[in-house]
Amino acid sequence: MITQQAQIKVNLPLQLKEYLESKASKFGMPLAGYIKHLILKEVTDMDYPVFEASDKTVKAYRKALKERSKAVKVKGDIDEFLENL
Repeated sequence: MITQQAQIKVNLPLQLKEYLESKASKFGMPLAGYIKHLILKEVTDMDYPVFEASDKTVKAYRKALKERSKAVKVKGDIDEFLENL
């Protein structure tokens, strides 16, 4: 299974970067790996945020469920299909 990844650029003062590199090398880790470790350690006990859908979203969802019998399967290029609606 491939996990989606994002790349983040962080600017650090040179002294902090050198300190982090020192700590990372102490554990035999590359700097990026050590920073990932610190982030994971920080968020381990956090609950993933759960948000309630708005009334507008719930209404649209219910409408879509009622109208699902009108759904069509698109064969071929979806962009072409939408242009020709």
